[in-house]
Amino acid sequence: MSIHVRPGGPGDVPVLLQMFDDAVTWLTARGSAGQWGTRPWSEDPQRIERIRGMAHGGGLSIAEIGGVPAGALVLTERPPAHIPPVNERELYVDLLITARSFTGRGVGAALLDMARTEARARGITLLRVDCWAGGDGDLVRYYQGQDFTPTDRFDVNGWIGQVFEQRLNEQPSADAGSARSAAPPR
Repeated sequence: MSIHVRPGGPGDVPVLLQMFDDAVTWLTARGSAGQWGTRPWSEDPQRIERIRGMAHGGGLSIAEIGGVPAGALVLTERPPAHIPPVNERELYVDLLITARSFTGRGVGAALLDMARTEARARGITLLRVDCWAGGDGDLVRYYQGQDFTPTDRFDVNGWIGQVFEQRLNEQPSADAGSARSAAPPR
């Protein structure tokens, strides 16, 4: 199984919406509706607009397996407004999602490796991401398994999130990734 990553763009809006809709269905079925609610993203005008912004913003990458979209990543040098700022240049993972049909295949890990590579190429040594801190804690453990360190917690209208950071060297170490969990993000 080979994961190919390509630049994303406006044509990927339906792909992203399907990934989110499938994730909402799965999360709701396992009792984690607190992450993204129970309503499909494709039925929510604000979320559709958010996805359009990601697709048009220039930082979208799509992972594919066998030519089929398997995950998505959005990188930016500015964190969302609700995230505590830092006093240095950073690369921020604004979106990391794996298509439900490709979970457990290392898609999220491959996209995070791409983010690390991109940060190094830009001369950036800080990579940050945030996630929902509720539910059973699997998502928090996933990022810790990807060598991220928890920093700040935040609350956006009752939605509790966790910010993580990862310090990057100029070059990845020879054993980088060997201890990473293969479980993909939700």
